[in-house]
Amino acid sequence: MPADARLETGHADAVAQAALVHAGELRPVDLVLDAINRIERLDPMLHALVVTDFDRAVDTARTLDPALPFAGVPTLVKDLCAEVEGLPMREGSAYLRGVVSTHDQEYVARLRRAGFVVLGKTSTPEFGMAPTVEPQDGLPTVNPWDTTCTTGGSSGGSAAAVASGMVPVAHGNDVGGSLRIPASCCGIFGLKPTRGRNPLGPRYGDVFGGMAAEHVLTRSVRDSAALLDVTAGPAPGDPYFAPHHEGTWLGELDRPPEPLRIAVSRCPAEGRPVHVDCLGVLDDTAGRLTDLGHTVVERELTELTPEVGSAIGRLYGAGLDWVIRYWARETGRLPEPQELEPLTRLYWERGREVRGGDLLMALTTVQAFGRALAAAYDGTDGFDVWLSPTLAEPPPRLGQLAADAEDPSRAEARSAEFVAFPLVTANLTGRPAMSVPLGWSRDSLPIGMNFMGQPGAEGTLLRLAAQLEAAHPWAELWPPVSARCADHHHPLTDPADLTP
Repeated sequence: MPADARLETGHADAVAQAALVHAGELRPVDLVLDAINRIERLDPMLHALVVTDFDRAVDTARTLDPALPFAGVPTLVKDLCAEVEGLPMREGSAYLRGVVSTHDQEYVARLRRAGFVVLGKTSTPEFGMAPTVEPQDGLPTVNPWDTTCTTGGSSGGSAAAVASGMVPVAHGNDVGGSLRIPASCCGIFGLKPTRGRNPLGPRYGDVFGGMAAEHVLTRSVRDSAALLDVTAGPAPGDPYFAPHHEGTWLGELDRPPEPLRIAVSRCPAEGRPVHVDCLGVLDDTAGRLTDLGHTVVERELTELTPEVGSAIGRLYGAGLDWVIRYWARETGRLPEPQELEPLTRLYWERGREVRGGDLLMALTTVQAFGRALAAAYDGTDGFDVWLSPTLAEPPPRLGQLAADAEDPSRAEARSAEFVAFPLVTANLTGRPAMSVPLGWSRDSLPIGMNFMGQPGAEGTLLRLAAQLEAAHPWAELWPPVSARCADHHHPLTDPADLTP
């Protein structure tokens, strides 16, 4: 293959990698072999993967039709909820040692049909219940921008793999921010689609009362849009259907967004503190939006009352109890005490106390919140998009968010400070939301901004993100542990040098 084409693969997004194959400059297997090389060099430093499938990936790539939309483009699947036939299904827990998937999740099957090649699975906290990937049953995943810091969670393994350039896109899922939190921490793009946009089956029809969404983490906005084009749409029997979308998601990026009315919230839940750098990026973003012709209005999320917060706690508790019950049914046994981490045990104890009526009352409260939020969006002073910092602080040091056996509630409280802005609002209401990498801390750590849109309006968010990407590009910013820095043997490009 041409040397310059190989050099480009580690720096190119999925659309560009596929274009090299379609132009005949590379074969699908070339993309896969290059990605394997990058993973073998970078993952020993980052610990983003929990299992690899290199031999099968190479065999698959050798026989792929190069005309497929993403022929040979390498990807990774998060080891949570998503099944990959023949690979272990651990979900970050010692409890699931020995479980091996017998089928592909429908979402994974759609990736394969589009030409993507799965190279392995990425790390996650136990059952996705923490905003950091520091499972006690494995090594912590570290942030490629600063290996002493967290990647965020729960899709942190996938985020580290994409941010470092191991693969251009990697699967993740989001029940309360688990795509957007690591996107913010790792300086990449993370879109949570509308409820029902991507399927969860065949193993699941619903997860946590409609809160879960499947998609990918990407470096470019166009990759996120292009992935929706090959994965979106309900599977037979799905309980939720997203509003129909005319045309392609990638085609949405051909036109700029119309002038939008954007609400800006700067006060997190329960009056928790916000890092000055996060507020600074919020102010910068509001100014950029105004310069781009949008109307920006200060509006706090007053509809999120303490009653709604209590209902969310009951939903999560019952949700974890369901996870344990589900796997007990599948494995034929309940977990031994030592097989669950302290924080998981704490949440499970709470979840077992939630009765059926309590759960239905929590859903009633959450649905009432959704109607109140819709009234705020759709009234005479309504908004197209809601903006806040994705997180209340830059990525913390490893260990700060991890639970210990003596007092796991300390990690819970510290995590609440970190994820102080209510990202879960998008999950409760089924709305699309995204974290866009729009700024930096004084320590050169990424800071993302969270945008929540109208139901079914991924197109509006994608067009807005593409507009921001064009005005303030982030794709050429690479962390110290990355394919770019390894290939070119040069130090990290200072974000200040590239930010317009």
